Amino acid sequence: MAIPTLQDVRDAAGRIAAYVHRTPQVSSRSIGELLGVPAQLKLELLQKTGSFKPRGAFNQVLGLTEAQRKAGVVGVSGGNYAQGLAFAGQRLGVSVRILMPETTPENYVVATHGYGAEVEFGPDIGALFRRAEELAAEGLTYLHPFDDTRMMAGNGTLGLEVLEDAPGVTDVVVSIGGGGLMTGVAVAVKEQRPDVRVWGVETVGADAMARALAAGEIVEIEITSIAKTLGAPWVSKDTLAAAQRYLEDVIVVEDAEAFAGIELLMDRAKVVVEPAAGCTLAAAQKVAPRDGEVVLILCGGNVSLADLAAWRERFGRT
Repeated sequence: MAIPTLQDVRDAAGRIAAYVHRTPQVSSRSIGELLGVPAQLKLELLQKTGSFKPRGAFNQVLGLTEAQRKAGVVGVSGGNYAQGLAFAGQRLGVSVRILMPETTPENYVVATHGYGAEVEFGPDIGALFRRAEELAAEGLTYLHPFDDTRMMAGNGTLGLEVLEDAPGVTDVVVSIGGGGLMTGVAVAVKEQRPDVRVWGVETVGADAMARALAAGEIVEIEITSIAKTLGAPWVSKDTLAAAQRYLEDVIVVEDAEAFAGIELLMDRAKVVVEPAAGCTLAAAQKVAPRDGEVVLILCGGNVSLADLAAWRERFGRT
């Protein structure tokens, strides 16, 4: 694998355009007042399946050979990639098997089944990655949820849209799970506008990139955060390299701060996001410049009412 080029991202934009939304990007006066600078919200929660993941998944599946499509694909995910890959397979006529942790929230399982994928459960993500390798040896094509150049390039199409819709942007804030979204967005933004600062965000207990940056190498972590869609137990060599090359820093926020971001975005911007998006507002409050323009990438909105109620009970009114 490798970090995609800007041309890879542009090629992906043309390849997937017929299958995904060009999501809206809106200004928010109330969020801007909170941050002290103009702010725009990239509403990727309005993407098909409720997150950015179909961008990369379609680019992966569209890049397969005919033989690979006929054999079917397997992916590992306890979150949004499961739905994104299942949806891409359904649209393109490719059978999909998703390997999910036993602790995956029911709403993700139901949605993935709804897009026609076969679901197999395992004890944890690490075991499921090993199982995916076994299935690949048996003939399925293994598509990685973040360590895949085509996935990163597809995700990067979001970054092209950010610059088109906010030509005056100075700071982009994007969350990190395994780093596939961050890498694609950073390539799209920094290779065109090196002056724009790109900030990564993680939550405590889902901070594999921050720990890898501190150690200078990939570190395996135990996932304890409520931000399940950031729950990669490790990042990859290429996404770590992208973070080292492109990011200003990775801001790590507490789960309570991510939930506070969810509440603020719900109250003031009238959007309901998952913790992986709420954490971007929490981070922006820490690093927003004194002047400029900030874009928050609200990467997904796959959250249930039961989740929100449980977090409200846990964290209280913020």
